[in-house]
Amino acid sequence: GRVFREFFGGDDPFADFFKFDSSLDADGVAPFGGMKGRSQPKQDPPVEQELALTLEEVFNGCTKKIKISRKILNDDGRTTSKREKILTITVKRGWKEGTKVTFQKEGDQGPNKIPADIVFTVKDKPHERFTREGSDLIYKPIIPLVTALTGGSTEVLTLDGRIIRVPITEIVSPDYRKRVVGEGMPLVQDPSQRGDLMVEFGIQFPQTLNPEQKLLIKQALS
Repeated sequence: GRVFREFFGGDDPFADFFKFDSSLDADGVAPFGGMKGRSQPKQDPPVEQELALTLEEVFNGCTKKIKISRKILNDDGRTTSKREKILTITVKRGWKEGTKVTFQKEGDQGPNKIPADIVFTVKDKPHERFTREGSDLIYKPIIPLVTALTGGSTEVLTLDGRIIRVPITEIVSPDYRKRVVGEGMPLVQDPSQRGDLMVEFGIQFPQTLNPEQKLLIKQALS
């Protein structure tokens, strides 16, 4: 039967993403070698699903509520009924991608079996400005060739809504990275501390140059 349904209003639906299939018959007896015999209860394997979070949600911390629908064993010990339950996940600031949250024995109940654990694994949603590497944020602005050669600045809108100005004081080559200390993601072990912002510049070259411009560039660079 269906177990999960997404509940917390995101655009990443969790509906209909788990099904349990028991091989036990109505008497709670597992078939074995053509003969039936009472087996020891075994736990179903963990049920795993991504927990997709925005970088803002991980930066600030948040609470996610997930409605699950699962089979509950009735008093007769043989039949089951469907029940709904809300699982609450408190997302801590700085959680890294791959962080796992386990709800023990919240899967389908059934005769002669132990319900599965439900495991959520944090996955970053794509972001319009940033990606992250560990606790560092990566930002990739495009700057004109003239700025790459002569200097200037670029502005960055941070995850907490501030605008910071990043000065460009060196010649920017294609593999140039500039580190802005303390403007990355919070550290899980100490959210008052943060990783860094790594700015990786892309360079926009002019599509055409007239003869006079070409001569001036040659003179300047020779």
